[in-house]
Amino acid sequence: MSDPVPLTTDQPGQVASATPPAPGRSRRLSDRGLAVAFISPALLLLLAMSVFPLLWALYLSFTDYSATRGGPAHFVGFGNYTAILTSAQVHQRALTTLIYVVGAVGLQTVLGFGIAYLISRRTHGRGALTTLFLVPMMLSPVVVGLFWRFMLDAQFGVVNSMLGSLGLGQVEWLTRQRTALVSLIVVDTWQWTPFIMLIALAGLTAVPKYLYEAASIDRASEWFKFRTITLPLVWPLLLIAVLFRAIEAFRLFDLVYILTSGGPGVSTETLSFHVYKVAFLGFNTGTASAYGILMVLVVIVLTQLYLRYLNKLKED
Repeated sequence: MSDPVPLTTDQPGQVASATPPAPGRSRRLSDRGLAVAFISPALLLLLAMSVFPLLWALYLSFTDYSATRGGPAHFVGFGNYTAILTSAQVHQRALTTLIYVVGAVGLQTVLGFGIAYLISRRTHGRGALTTLFLVPMMLSPVVVGLFWRFMLDAQFGVVNSMLGSLGLGQVEWLTRQRTALVSLIVVDTWQWTPFIMLIALAGLTAVPKYLYEAASIDRASEWFKFRTITLPLVWPLLLIAVLFRAIEAFRLFDLVYILTSGGPGVSTETLSFHVYKVAFLGFNTGTASAYGILMVLVVIVLTQLYLRYLNKLKED
């Protein structure tokens, strides 16, 4: 039996040497172990907060489960999906959502790119103008909704007061079917045009200056420079911004809830707001889960088609 290793020494200033680790049993974590230690908490949180609810919603979408009825859920197969896809009400909400997405994102793209193009041609005050235009994007959607609800009020709103001072009649912006959806598109455009502008401005700034100098030597017009140099180089980046905004607009809920609550009638009831009514007002949890799964599938399919178009554009 070997003698124990002394932990202290009789001579002052002399430090006892530690026992070296046994060969092949290092106390330090390997790179793989360190990576697992850092990633595991985030991975567990992702599984608990995202993957498990998605799988649970997928299971409930095949049942008639109700959160308030209690009792076990009965398996109904694709009954919920069939009822949703053949419902005229769902088709109307889908059309409302499509009009909203195309109108809002199209308007934001045109305005955002136009503002970015004008700012990029300025040499002084570019930073101040960019910061000023970014203010609406920094606000919470709830704050934006409350702000515009007072602005568009039919009796006391600032917008109608301005129209009255110009001799124009008052408009019931949020309480008429013809103007309610337009008002939602305008409010969303006011808030999210800076997002498109910011990405377009980054693309315009990255265009090499020597291309414009070469075109100027050939006496090319400003329209020719814009059509053959500016737009083709900024277009892929602009399409990515459109993709992000389209996904956000597709799942719009907060502005609808605050400004119109889906009314008047169901003229501004988007698919996301309809799912909210089915899930939390009607408590048809199984049907609402089927709604959510279908919306996720639609976004995934459209996004994949869009990304294929972007990749093809990049290859060309």
